[in-house]
Amino acid sequence: MEIYLASASPRRRELLDQIGIKYKVRVSGTDENVGLEDPALLVEELSRRKALTVTEELLEEGKTDFIVIGADTVVSCDGKVLGKPAGRADAIRMLGNLSGRSHEVYTGVTVVKKDNAPASALESGELEGSLNINTFHEETKVTFYEMSLSEINEYVDTCDPMDKAGAYGIQGFCARYIKGIEGDYNNVVGLPIGHLYQLLKNL
Repeated sequence: MEIYLASASPRRRELLDQIGIKYKVRVSGTDENVGLEDPALLVEELSRRKALTVTEELLEEGKTDFIVIGADTVVSCDGKVLGKPAGRADAIRMLGNLSGRSHEVYTGVTVVKKDNAPASALESGELEGSLNINTFHEETKVTFYEMSLSEINEYVDTCDPMDKAGAYGIQGFCARYIKGIEGDYNNVVGLPIGHLYQLLKNL
């Protein structure tokens, strides 16, 4: 059975490689304008959209016996969702908000397993009813040390923050500012790999 990762994230690929999951990358061109403010609901919905978009493409191509993994990660601080920064100034603003404080990281994951779903399900609108769909999210609390403006600028200069939710990557240069975490470290990287593996094993 082929496994497809509906994500372009190199961090998610590294995590799947780390635990020996063989997969193919199939990037989803999903519309991410959901209109949800609750971070847990937001990441679950986005992960579901990504997984189902790729599933539809595979069914249209006549693929059979496959699993699709969709995922989405956001940072939540003061009740506001922080996605990827729009530019340098936005990254500096986000990091300034996170400095010396705690915040939450949410990753939503959807796993779709084709369960004898005919291609005709696409036309009949019964696609989801013919698939085995599992969606969950993980939450991890992260606390930063204080960062001076010069330290924030130094980090932004590395360009590492620009493609990451909340403008930082816990596994890179920014690790020097992480005071502690409560929960799954890999969830902050971008994929709660332990939870995902248990689900894949059961499927």
